Amino acid sequence: MAVETGQSVAKAAGAPSARGHGRRTDNTPGGTGRPGTQPGRLRRALSTHWYAWSMVAPVVTVIGVIIGYPLLRGVYLSLTDANEANVERTIGVNHIPATYEFVGLDNYRAILTDNVFWDRLGWTVVWTVTCVALSFSLGLVLANMLNRKIKGRGFYRMALILPWAVPAFVSVFTWKLLFNERSGLFNQLLAGGGIDGISWLNDPTWAKVSVIAVNIWLGVPFMLVAMLGGLQSIPGELYEAAEMDGASAWQRFRHITLPGLRPVASTVILLSAIWTFNMFPVIFLLTRGGPGDATEILVTYAYRLSFVVSPRDFAGSAAWGVLILALLSLFAVVYRRALKKQGDMW
Repeated sequence: MAVETGQSVAKAAGAPSARGHGRRTDNTPGGTGRPGTQPGRLRRALSTHWYAWSMVAPVVTVIGVIIGYPLLRGVYLSLTDANEANVERTIGVNHIPATYEFVGLDNYRAILTDNVFWDRLGWTVVWTVTCVALSFSLGLVLANMLNRKIKGRGFYRMALILPWAVPAFVSVFTWKLLFNERSGLFNQLLAGGGIDGISWLNDPTWAKVSVIAVNIWLGVPFMLVAMLGGLQSIPGELYEAAEMDGASAWQRFRHITLPGLRPVASTVILLSAIWTFNMFPVIFLLTRGGPGDATEILVTYAYRLSFVVSPRDFAGSAAWGVLILALLSLFAVVYRRALKKQGDMW
C-alpha cells in the first residue's frame, strides 16, 4: 500500500517514470514554464545575482559613458580623414556640417610606413624600460633598508613617499627651475666647483637624461610602498631558519626575498610600464617634446597632431591613440603569458 501511494505521489508531481520516458518542466525561478526548456546562462545569473548586478550597474554605465563611447568614437575617427577644416562646427550663427569621409585603414598605413612613428616608438621603449628598471631597483633597495628596525624609520618613510603626494605638475615645474641653464641650482653647484654649466633641457642627450631622472623621482615612491608591503608579508621565520642553516645575506635575498616579492613585483612592473609609456605630464611640461623632437614619445606626438599643428589632424591623432592602445594590450598579453609559464598568475 505504501508503494502504491509513493507511485501516485510521484506521478502527481510530474516525476519521470522508471523507464525515463518523462518530459521535464522548467519550473525554476525565471524559467519559461514550458516542458523541456531550460533558462539561459545569462538569465539564470541575472535572476540569481540580481542584487550584485544592480550594485555594479551604475559603475558599468559611468565607465561606458566616460571610456566606452570616446574609445569607439576614436576608433571611428581613425578610419576617416577628419581634421579641423572638415568636422562639424559652429561659427557665430552659422552651422557648418561635417564633410569628412571614410578612408578605411589609410591612416594606419601612412603611420606604419613613416619613420616618424618608428623613431618615436624606439625612444618610447627606451624611456619606458629605463624608467621602470631604475625606479623598481631603487624602490626595492629602499624598501629593504626601511624594512629593518632603524632609528627614525617612520620619518624616512614619510620623506620618501612625499614625492608621490605632491601633484605631478608641481613636481615637474620645480624640477624645471632646478634645470634652468642660468639660475638653476644644478648649474650653480657646478659653477661653484669650477665646472661649466650644462644645457639640461636644450641639449638632446641631457634633455633625455633629465626627463628620465624626473620620472624616476616620481615613480620610486610607488615602487617603495609596493615592495615594502610585499616584504612585510614574507614570514620572518623563513629568514630565521635560513640564518640558522648558515645562509648568507645574499642567499637569503635571492632565495627568500625575491621569490616572495614575485607576485607583487610582477603586478607593479606591469602597471608602471603602462603608466610610463603614457606619461604625458613629465615630457610635455618639462621639455614639450624638445629640443626639436628629441624627447617626444608616442602620446605627446598624438597630442601635438590634435591640438598643436594646423590644421589639427583629428583622424591621425585618433589613429596614433588606437595604435598606442594596441601596443599596450599586446604587451599585457605577452607579459601575462610569460608569467603564466613561470607559474605566476594575476
